Amino acid sequence: MRQGILYGVGVGPGDPELMTLKAVRVIREADVIALPAKTKEDCVSWRIARETVGEMEDKEFLYLYMPMTKDKEILKEHHDRGAEQIAAFLKKGKSVAFLTLGDVAVYSTYLYLHKRVAKAGFGAELVSGVPSFCAAAARLGISLAEQKEELHVIPATYGAREALSLSGTKILMKSGKKLGQVKEAILEAGCPAYMVENCGMENEKVYHSAEEIDENAGYYSLLIVKEADHG
Repeated sequence: MRQGILYGVGVGPGDPELMTLKAVRVIREADVIALPAKTKEDCVSWRIARETVGEMEDKEFLYLYMPMTKDKEILKEHHDRGAEQIAAFLKKGKSVAFLTLGDVAVYSTYLYLHKRVAKAGFGAELVSGVPSFCAAAARLGISLAEQKEELHVIPATYGAREALSLSGTKILMKSGKKLGQVKEAILEAGCPAYMVENCGMENEKVYHSAEEIDENAGYYSLLIVKEADHG
């Protein structure tokens, strides 16, 4: 019996129309849909994909809860268990499509599973999706980088204040509960800043300056910070 293949599928940032043709095809052809949640309703990537691939509801689902924690031992336990559960389907010859927000190669939980499954000798592939920061820039109608301008992608909970001193454009992702601190640092630095909350989703909100930013905005909030003009 041939082994199945694991696909990490980026479904884009929120707008179902931003799903790639390849992502749609892989989801349609997969035997099993894996979700990083306890239920479908808890999974944002499932809610996005179902708008375009409604027929996936008839497929078998695998729920792989991934806790929001920095505890390495807890994360390792869930990643190891998730990879084992996926491998069980692959051994039966079933293909598995793991749905993830944005692009599968950018701060994606899937990568931890991908490495483990591939190391175990199974086929594992990445299916690119539209990155959230590209979609946010398009929504704002601004560029991310021009000519020699540098582009930095930074997880905001790991030293956003220091990152503001970098030249070029800074993408601050996953600010979470530290959004208030991030906003304060941006205001102190005098940097032009923008934010899109829930980009492409029904409850999307757009902010055109640091002053406007809601410190209590949701987890899916992405900031684009430009260099301060001290001239």
